Amino acid sequence: MKRKQFSEEQIIGILKEAEAGAVVTELCRKHGMSSATYYAWKAKFGGLEVSDAKRLRSLEEENARLKRLLADTMLDNAGLKDLLSKKW
Repeated sequence: MKRKQFSEEQIIGILKEAEAGAVVTELCRKHGMSSATYYAWKAKFGGLEVSDAKRLRSLEEENARLKRLLADTMLDNAGLKDLLSKKW
């Protein structure tokens, strides 16, 4: 089966449809996804608005960037310690 990519807006829209009273199995069939996907989305995006989801994504991207910077700094630090600890 072809994998679909849903944006945060679409995911939140689908969750809002379910909150409005639509049956989950029918929603899954309509949008071409599994019920496990629906419940995973509900765990992640349940109760969020579109603006909250965009903010969440930007925070996750910033967190990943900061983790990369920290890893690079720690690698440089370890390299310098190894270089300076060796006896000439």
